[in-house]
Amino acid sequence: MSRRRHSDENDGGQAHKRRRTSEPIEIEDRLESLICRVGEKSTSSLESNLEGLAGVLEADLPNYKSKILRILCAVYVHTSHPLISNKFCKCVLCGGSHYMLSFVDSARLLPEKLTVYTTLVGLLNARNYNFGGEFVEAMIRQLKETLKNNLYSEAVYLVRFLSDLVNCHVIAAPSMVAMFENFVSVTQEEDVPQVRSDWFVYVVLSCLPWVGKELYEKKDVEMDRLLSQIEGYLKRRVKTHVPMLQVWTADKPHPQEEYLDCLWAQIQKLKKDRWQERHILRPYIAFDSVLCEALQHNLPPFTPPGHMPDAQYPMPRVIFRVFDYTDAPEGPVMPGSHSVERFVIEENLHCIIKTHWKERKTCAAQLLSYPGKNKIPLNYHIVEVIFGELFQLPSPPHIDVMYTTLLIELCKLQPGSLPQVLAQATEMLYMRLDTMNTTCIDRLINWFSHHLSNFQFRWSWDDWSDCLTVDLEKPKPKFVKEVLEKCMRLSYHQRIVDIVPPTFSALIPADPIFTYKYPDESASSLPGYPMSITVSNAIKNRASNEEILTVLKEVPNPNQEDDDDEGESFNPLKIDVFLQTLLNLAAKSFSHSFSALGKFHEILKTLANSDEGKLHLLKVLYEVWRNHPQMIAVLVDKLIRTQVVDCAAVANWLFSQDMAHEFTRLFIWEILHSTIRKMNKHVQKIQKELEEAKDKLEKQQHKRRDSGDDEDMDKNSEDEEGQLEEQIERLQEKVESAQSEQKNLFLVIFQRFIMLLTEHLVRCETGSVDISTPWYKNGIERLQQIFLMHHATIQQYMGTLENLLFTAELDHHILAVYQQFCALQL
Repeated sequence: MSRRRHSDENDGGQAHKRRRTSEPIEIEDRLESLICRVGEKSTSSLESNLEGLAGVLEADLPNYKSKILRILCAVYVHTSHPLISNKFCKCVLCGGSHYMLSFVDSARLLPEKLTVYTTLVGLLNARNYNFGGEFVEAMIRQLKETLKNNLYSEAVYLVRFLSDLVNCHVIAAPSMVAMFENFVSVTQEEDVPQVRSDWFVYVVLSCLPWVGKELYEKKDVEMDRLLSQIEGYLKRRVKTHVPMLQVWTADKPHPQEEYLDCLWAQIQKLKKDRWQERHILRPYIAFDSVLCEALQHNLPPFTPPGHMPDAQYPMPRVIFRVFDYTDAPEGPVMPGSHSVERFVIEENLHCIIKTHWKERKTCAAQLLSYPGKNKIPLNYHIVEVIFGELFQLPSPPHIDVMYTTLLIELCKLQPGSLPQVLAQATEMLYMRLDTMNTTCIDRLINWFSHHLSNFQFRWSWDDWSDCLTVDLEKPKPKFVKEVLEKCMRLSYHQRIVDIVPPTFSALIPADPIFTYKYPDESASSLPGYPMSITVSNAIKNRASNEEILTVLKEVPNPNQEDDDDEGESFNPLKIDVFLQTLLNLAAKSFSHSFSALGKFHEILKTLANSDEGKLHLLKVLYEVWRNHPQMIAVLVDKLIRTQVVDCAAVANWLFSQDMAHEFTRLFIWEILHSTIRKMNKHVQKIQKELEEAKDKLEKQQHKRRDSGDDEDMDKNSEDEEGQLEEQIERLQEKVESAQSEQKNLFLVIFQRFIMLLTEHLVRCETGSVDISTPWYKNGIERLQQIFLMHHATIQQYMGTLENLLFTAELDHHILAVYQQFCALQL
């Protein structure tokens, strides 16, 4: 007997069962493949593919309904979006949503396919009216759930999908108009944030490129009234926030329009053009004779959910423009900024990036295979959209480095065309640096230096030689200097010297070497020199902390004549001798320096146990590593982690007179933002521990109540509860202390900003000088940057800030920044 036959006989017929169970799996795979691939290139036309798929789904639904539901739920779950979770994966036909909404999710993930999937739903509705009704009901349930969970970006796609179903004769036009009217009615609500009204207006306007023509043909009077209401709202909107979000302060050559104003102008032009647009694929037109015979469904009445205090509405934004039709000299013409095609193309490209941003190769390939690419200058659109996201304020949608890797991948895939467009955009950005927002300049510096490091630092530097003829504090020379500084971090000093023309020598960063105060006998006249040798020997001989502190007691205190009270007073020379010597011995690498600070942090804590001691310690750190900003940044971070210095001390040091000459350098602000983030994370960590302890106590109390009359268990539970209550009390104190420290940090930062900016304004006013110097532009925009980058935390302390610092008596130039920030959440 063969081994195979023996196996088949002994498995008790399991092989036959496996074959039986594999059949549904094959069906699932087939249906999933058909649904996901519809609309892609094939030998058949899109129309025949859609008709065939509608027939397959209609035929399979009665026999394999549960399996089809499971497939489509799997398609839904395997996407990587936060909307997707088990609570949304319920069966539509049994009261849930996964079967129908896989179409919607696919349309969101592949935006150019939205109309393909709405057409498919239309064909299924024409064949099975009940299916269409259940689909619409599921969509409305999903929309309510999405809004309830503050998933506003996803809600936009749901409403857009619903609106396009009007074109497919699934939803009746009057009920869609009624829904839009309910959305716009939100603008009449009182005591709600403006951003809430903005979102509902945006949803309506953003659907009109798809459905505006159909709605106007059926309900022109109602649509005119709706647009009139929107226009009235847009005219009375507060736009104080706009300057804070603009990439450029100048409107030439491209106006920096607020997103609703720009979309309104695009819709107005679309209406003027009789709702004719030329970019959206509309496959349902081919099935008009079938779809127009289908029965339509009325949307159930939809009342927008009321405003909740914890609602997180999308923040307003400004539309980024760097190109217009004159910048793409060859090939198709770029649509105008107020053309609705520009909106549709940009919206779709943003969706592709949002879907694939974690996989740069896939993302780049999807962008370059965008449908209709032969009708538009696609490379220009892609570059503009990527830079638009990178420069979006307050923060980009994704991490900055993603945009660098994506652009590198695009250059690799299109080496003959995209690098030229990218170089053209870089040149245009450089030319407009004088009016560019400082935060955006920071991001440009980080992107450009990283990009150059991947292309052997090749650049036509001579083309930027105009930066050598102006004040080195102006934006262009500062930009080049900071780029070279960042390039050096990604390479080494001599490499930067070699790649840059000699004429740029003034902008080349200094060689990042350690500057030791006590190098040899030439420094013997300095008061700390003898002790530096003793301390150096003690460290080399692995002396204990106590032994080193004993040695340091011999260091005289220049701040006092009598040494009797030395232990209680601040001794700058002690800090100077010990820290200079320690860092000199550890100057070989980052690792050596980290290890040294970690090993001797207790000594540093003892020496810098006062506010002035901490400031002096940071001052010494800067003195020895002043030519190595990156080393300063990472060592300050280490000092905070080891609690040698606190966050407020770092802020005071950065704003001190000793650092005034570095005020406009990028590394200063990287250190400050890193310090704020560290403080915020510390508060969040303790708050999380407190919440976990409270949850644990609540569970323990429930457990005790459920235990009944068990005395032993009651006693144990009471003991545990007592311990938990003590823990909660301690954590509550820690949270209050941390929040007090956090509030103090922001008070220090804003107070220092106000002092510096006020001094500048008074000085200019007294001397009848224009206030708009490069230093002032940098300072006022750094203040904006603090507000924007940490807005969620700062909002907790708005009352304190308004009462103590941003009062009506403050100079209006500075107060305007605070008012712009407040307007972001109006």
